Amino acid sequence: MTANRSTYGTTFGLMIFLLLISNITLAQEYGLRNDMSELTVLGTSSLHDWEIDAEEQSGKIVFKDAEAGQIGQLQVTVVAESLKSGKSAMDKNTYKALKTSKYKDISFVLAEVKQTTPKGEGSYAVSVMGDLTIAGVKKRIPLQFSLKVNGDKIRLAGETSFNMTDFKIEPPKALLGTITTGDEVTIKFNTLFQ
Repeated sequence: MTANRSTYGTTFGLMIFLLLISNITLAQEYGLRNDMSELTVLGTSSLHDWEIDAEEQSGKIVFKDAEAGQIGQLQVTVVAESLKSGKSAMDKNTYKALKTSKYKDISFVLAEVKQTTPKGEGSYAVSVMGDLTIAGVKKRIPLQFSLKVNGDKIRLAGETSFNMTDFKIEPPKALLGTITTGDEVTIKFNTLFQ
């Protein structure tokens, strides 16, 4: 009887251990590589088109199963004042519009994966819903991107467009209002997690 209890205890312990190991193997977390990622905001104005690049990003992606492209968590944060156009006056107007003295970051947090479509060789087309927070205003937006799993490197690439006024941001003006910025902006990203 004692031998049976000992065998049962050992077997039960082994099963729990294997279950934990299999969950650890499946749930894989990767950190955003700022030095190998790009995020650009593009827009229009009454004078010319413009673009601003993000210099400081952070975040992570967690997979339920990386080999199947099954994302469990995704979050990306951009330091608002790391958005740089190469023109200090434009940057100043941008930071004023984004209220960066109060709201330091812009963030995207995954809310729901709608669809993951395999494209072969570790590539997937992914459709999600997520919470985008800009200047303290959070809105749920749809986002489509390509996902490429290559060993310990995960690459996400895509773009999305929205109106600044959706986030209660007044499109910046310059030269006493003679130059006006268009309401719609497009964000293009090519993000590496490792």
